Amino acid sequence: MGSSGTFELRRGRRKKLGAVMAGLFFVATVFGLLVLVALLVDVAIQAAPWLDVSFLSQMPSRMPERAGIWPAIVGSLWLMGLTGLMAVPLGVASALYLEEYAPEGWLLQIIQINIANLAGVPSVIYGILGLAIFVRFVALGSSVIAGAMTLSLLILPIIIISTQEALRGIPSGIRGAAFALGATRSQVIWSHVLPAAAPGIMTGVILSLSRAIGETAPLIMVGAAGMVVAPNSVLDPFTVLPIQIFNWTARPQDEFQGLAAAAIVVLMILLFTMNLSAILLRNYFEGRRAGGG
Repeated sequence: MGSSGTFELRRGRRKKLGAVMAGLFFVATVFGLLVLVALLVDVAIQAAPWLDVSFLSQMPSRMPERAGIWPAIVGSLWLMGLTGLMAVPLGVASALYLEEYAPEGWLLQIIQINIANLAGVPSVIYGILGLAIFVRFVALGSSVIAGAMTLSLLILPIIIISTQEALRGIPSGIRGAAFALGATRSQVIWSHVLPAAAPGIMTGVILSLSRAIGETAPLIMVGAAGMVVAPNSVLDPFTVLPIQIFNWTARPQDEFQGLAAAAIVVLMILLFTMNLSAILLRNYFEGRRAGGG
């Protein structure tokens, strides 16, 4: 009875401690959500008078009533398109090699450790690297392609890691069954492994691009500035929404603070759309896999 009573006493204490911790975590979550909602409401209130069609279609101007974000929108789309074209195939191919082809050993472990370390490097370091290599050494200047290459380096480790995790989540029985039927390694990868891992890969890719579209520090380092003309080619100077927001918030006039808030709303809508597309794509591929399509 003595040991049973001690056990019940300890279990009661653990339950009380668990309830207290659950309450603290709940309060912290609610507090964080309230702060986020307050910030979003404040930004939306400031942005409301400035959000209209002309704001999206006009060029930046010294006069707030004539200022717009068209060059920043075009520059952001150029940058994201080029970044995706460069980073996604290279990142997915690298993850496939490391997971499916690379032999086990110390070299693979070193590569994996370095990829994990690169995923945690501050973004400004990638900006310095892009400035030294792409802007100066390769002599691309402050162009769209230089910014896209810099952001590709930034998100490449994240794409590799997320793709590897998606590939590791595929049951080994799928590979074994395909090999048992006489399929080659490439046939197993293209016909079975990649389709099954597609939801996780697509989610990681889109979330990586969502991070890239909100970066400011590396683009400042490679020379992105407030342009009044939208880029027409990959070698043109450019600006993006985070840079335009940064430039407007640096001005003391209240009108430019409202313009910055409006640009923040546009950027948040783009990020929300990208994240929503990641969810929809994941559900689509999971539905096809569950239905055997």
